[in-house]
Amino acid sequence: MATERIVHVFWHEGMLQHDAGHGVFDSGMDPGFLDVLDKHPENGDRLKNMVSILKRGPIAPHLLWHTGRPALLPELLTFHSPEYVDELIKADSEGGKMICAGTFLNPGSWEAALLAAGTSLSAMKHVLDGQGKIAYALVRPPGHHAQPAQADGYCFLNNAGLAVNLALTSGCSKVAVIDIDVHYGNGTAQGFYDSDSVLTISLHMNHGSWGPSHPQNGSVDELGEGKGFGFNLNIPLPNGTGDRGYEYAMDELVVPAVHKFNPDLIVMVIGQDSSAFDPNGRQCLTMEGYMGVGRTIRKLADDHCNGRLLIVQEGGYHLTYSAYCLHATLEGVLNLPHPLLPDPIAYYPEDEAFAIKVIDSIKKFQTSSVHFLEDN
Repeated sequence: MATERIVHVFWHEGMLQHDAGHGVFDSGMDPGFLDVLDKHPENGDRLKNMVSILKRGPIAPHLLWHTGRPALLPELLTFHSPEYVDELIKADSEGGKMICAGTFLNPGSWEAALLAAGTSLSAMKHVLDGQGKIAYALVRPPGHHAQPAQADGYCFLNNAGLAVNLALTSGCSKVAVIDIDVHYGNGTAQGFYDSDSVLTISLHMNHGSWGPSHPQNGSVDELGEGKGFGFNLNIPLPNGTGDRGYEYAMDELVVPAVHKFNPDLIVMVIGQDSSAFDPNGRQCLTMEGYMGVGRTIRKLADDHCNGRLLIVQEGGYHLTYSAYCLHATLEGVLNLPHPLLPDPIAYYPEDEAFAIKVIDSIKKFQTSSVHFLEDN
């Protein structure tokens, strides 16, 4: 089998130790009048299904599995401040606490977070060392909301951000991060907000700020600062954008920006919470849409990076459909000619007309505001 039809998957079952508890959705609250409380949406079952569909589904022959490892303290400090890391270590030593709204560090959580970070670094090193073109860090707890000095949105350590810094110190001069999680990858953006070596692109639901831990709005005018101005591109999409809207956004905004930036390596940050049935998102992507996004990003990696691509897992909270959409994403990344799995769930009809108007307005703003996107 040709190497370009292989994805190297990095995983460690110790990441299942993280248990964010029960409550009303992600609040941890028990109001006292419900007999059955939700598991926190970021729970181990979601990754158990992702692991099992990849190991036993039809994509299995295209995957090679590798065991992850915990990150070391000096590695964490390449993205996070010493004071913030000390805060997390102290919280763990004291038996855990709610770090910020919805984000619970409980016994076992810190070990899982270290494994998620280290596993992402191992996957990146695998690509950098030329041992494989495409690696996938199947990790939890997620990371893209974790800022250099602030936890946020179920995230403690920024797995993708740590991996990007490893690439930058290992010979890569430019890295593009394309984040398709339904929420703004604010932590990754914040970590590279003043850098012109990292192009961060986030396609997300137009949710705005959700409190002190997430002060960023994810709006189009958050473009970076200093020499990084223009290298943070936000694409806030209207609810229900759907497959065709995402395809249009990729073609009109993401692909041209990556072509002009011309990165040495691409990091694809994936979350299946953009799907049609996710309890945490409203974007209505189906398996077909995820496969299309995967195929587009694979082509960008082939065109600019000699095929080098790191994929880092983030959200996705529908236990069944998230696993199916992950399978479809990797089918697209592998550039398989036909879907291997049919979509098991009927989905709502979509109307992309409004989304296209929004995307056209974002394009007009970006091309008039960002120097490197201007026509030569």
